[in-house]
Formats: sequence, structure tokens, C-alpha cells
Amino acid sequence: MNMVTTTLLIFMIISTILATVAFWLPSLNPNYDKLSPYECGFDPLGSARLPFSMRFFLIAILFILFDLEIALLLPLPWGSQLPNPLTSFSWMSTVLILLTLGLVYEWTQGGLEWAE
Repeated sequence: MNMVTTTLLIFMIISTILATVAFWLPSLNPNYDKLSPYECGFDPLGSARLPFSMRFFLIAILFILFDLEIALLLPLPWGSQLPNPLTSFSWMSTVLILLTLGLVYEWTQGGLEWAE
């Protein structure tokens, strides 16, 4: 057997053993606390199906949007080394202006106000 085959065989054996142990070990000693839906130590008082506020999702989406903006602007310093840096700067400016206009619109409509 060559080295690659031996290595793959060892990896598969170890993975199978670890998966089997991880599957069977927790079910050996179940108790009431681990079988209950809440492991925090007290009985649930209300419904667990309360809806989230839509404002929470709005703030989360805005965070993701501006996090994406930072990821898009990160390679900008290297864009100055391109043969035509004006193109990359104009695209960057367009994206930045669109995101800023969206933020201003959301702000003026009161979408960022948490309390009503």
C-alpha cells in the first residue's frame, strides 16, 4: 500500500471510531434535566413561539449590508495599482453612494427607531 492509501485508511478508521463514540456515549446516561426542552433549571412560563420584532431583523440586515460594504471596500487600496484606477474608484463611489442613499432613506422613514 502506498502512503496516500494508508493515510486515507487511517483517517477513515479514526473518523468512524470518533463518530461512533460521539453517537453512543451521550445516550448511555440520560437524565430528566437533559431530556427536558429547557436545560436552564426552571420550567417554561410562557410560549416559546413568541415572534421577533421586525425591527430586529431590519437592524440585522443593515448590519450585514454595511459589513458587506466594508468587505467590498477592503481591496480598494490595491485598486490604485491597476492600469486604470479611475474605473475601480468610480465603481466604489457608486456602491458607496447607493448604500448611503439607502441609509438616509431608511433613517428619514424612521426605520432605525427602535421604540415606537
